[in-house]
Amino acid sequence: MFNAPTADTRTPTAHEALTEEEATRHIAESAFRTGPPATVGVELEWLVRPTHDRLSRTPPSIIDALLNETGTAPRHGHVTFEPGGALELSSHPANGLAECLRRTSADLSRVRAALDALGIRLLGSGLDPERPPRRVGRSPRYTAMEQFFDRNGRAGRWMMANTASVQICLDAGHERAGTLGFRERWRLAHRLGPVLVAAFANSPIRLGEPAGWKSMRQSVWSRLDPGRTAPVDPGDPRDAWVRYALSADVMMIRFPDRPWLVPRGLSFSEWIRAGVPRRPTMDDLEYHLSTLFPPIRPRGYLELRMVDAQPGDGWTVALAVATALLDDPVAADEASAALEPLWERPSVETPWWRAAKHGLADPELAAAARGCFTAAVEALPRLGAGWSVTTAVEEFTADYVQRGRCPADDALDALGIG
Repeated sequence: MFNAPTADTRTPTAHEALTEEEATRHIAESAFRTGPPATVGVELEWLVRPTHDRLSRTPPSIIDALLNETGTAPRHGHVTFEPGGALELSSHPANGLAECLRRTSADLSRVRAALDALGIRLLGSGLDPERPPRRVGRSPRYTAMEQFFDRNGRAGRWMMANTASVQICLDAGHERAGTLGFRERWRLAHRLGPVLVAAFANSPIRLGEPAGWKSMRQSVWSRLDPGRTAPVDPGDPRDAWVRYALSADVMMIRFPDRPWLVPRGLSFSEWIRAGVPRRPTMDDLEYHLSTLFPPIRPRGYLELRMVDAQPGDGWTVALAVATALLDDPVAADEASAALEPLWERPSVETPWWRAAKHGLADPELAAAARGCFTAAVEALPRLGAGWSVTTAVEEFTADYVQRGRCPADDALDALGIG
């Protein structure tokens, strides 16, 4: 069990070599900044596709220059780019759901208008439905990442260049026990994750053909290095995250004048003990943590990474539902009860796998989703969400959840396969 440091415990500077004890303490302390849930954030990834050539990729430098030169860059967040050229719009932490929705919607409108004028479309899909994967980001980080994942096949290239998601950021919760305590929120987020995968599954097409999964994006992620992409043990959060982080293989070691490659199977704890090719520092540990991608990642707050990118403004529904179920104590208790049957029966096919494969066509996932979305709809007015987002969630619930459907089914219907 992780023990809190004493008052005279010293934290190494960014460039000092680490001991394993220091790494353990830092990981545990930094992962969960506890307190009352108050802030909300979101990161929206969008596939970028020129309207004049659906198979080409627009260099990120062109889009970045356009937004800055025309004064259309976001006012409340910022834009970055993924290795395949996907655009990510990240909000700043907002004071509650309503403020996050308002600010992010305004930023997104500015970005969309600027790109529309250039003949570029933002596509809300968890997986690129037409293009083969091609990396356009050439940083040393992306080169090392691609080479690391290539050791076990080509799923890493699909993930890096052809996937997009809605990432929801919520406070860790109170230190003390209770519905809004960080331990309970950690457990609920892990139990809720497959329902969010299933309800918002939106990546059934690959290279113009059915992929055989409602969320092919989630399937791609599940084929990567499980030591950095599988769910974390939902037991004690700090202990579980320390074990996960120190056991994960080091993806890259940064050097100013040589490739960032590492031997196969070198965990971070083994790197500390071996001290070669050089001794790791606090800066290296922080960088290592940035290369871990479980579906719920603790970054001081909880980052929910399992939702496929959504068409249009569907991201607002995903953000509203997740926030309502974790931040409203009544909805959290109701969601926990609705999710219990989903996890009580051991199965080789985990809820995560079934959610990606079948979406809400899976009866147990569908039943859990109905209970969770009903709780979310009732909670949104209590969170001050406003009429428009509450109505959007009600309509999504009626059109999809109550009918055992997800956005992926619309894409398959368009191909005549539904």
